[in-house]
Amino acid sequence: MTQHSTTAPRRGRPGNDRGDVITAAVSLFNQHGYEATTVGMIAEQLGVSKSAIYHHVASKEELLASALDRALSSLEGMLETANSSGRSPLERLEYVLRGTVQVLIDDLESVTLLLRLRGNTDLERQALQRRRNFNVAVAELVTEADDTGALRADIDPSVATRYVFGMVNSITEWYRPGGALSAEQIGDQIVNLVFNGLRPRSH
Repeated sequence: MTQHSTTAPRRGRPGNDRGDVITAAVSLFNQHGYEATTVGMIAEQLGVSKSAIYHHVASKEELLASALDRALSSLEGMLETANSSGRSPLERLEYVLRGTVQVLIDDLESVTLLLRLRGNTDLERQALQRRRNFNVAVAELVTEADDTGALRADIDPSVATRYVFGMVNSITEWYRPGGALSAEQIGDQIVNLVFNGLRPRSH
């Protein structure tokens, strides 16, 4: 009985849950690369044994899969919410821009990992396909807004999509948590920059 009561809580003994393990792994993946990061390094980061890591996940690949799925599911869920909102294409596009900024800042490490993928494994290629599907859906939304006359006619929608989301994705290179600007403020500034340039000029 005593033996059972001391072994049952082992999962919680180090004070880390599955989310903590994933967060530590992603940070190390971004610092050293996925291939160079070992389960031992993740354990050392958390101050636990390797066996404690395996209480939460079966492999390093599972950690990568969970991190990528977390980032992609957040982006896909936000896009689905926008598209089911009944708003105009332009309003949905603004929602997606703000939402992408929010997702990126809320889960900066996981999105950074996603943006750095090179497609070296089946898992990475599947994640990249989901990212491409998201990009295509956003491009279609830009085209839909353009078809309503809500955007400038002299700007190609596909070029606009690449430019705008290149700017949004660059946040991973310069944003630091705890900075002067909140996610909402950054979203406001990006939306103002984008839509002041994309909206037709008033006659």
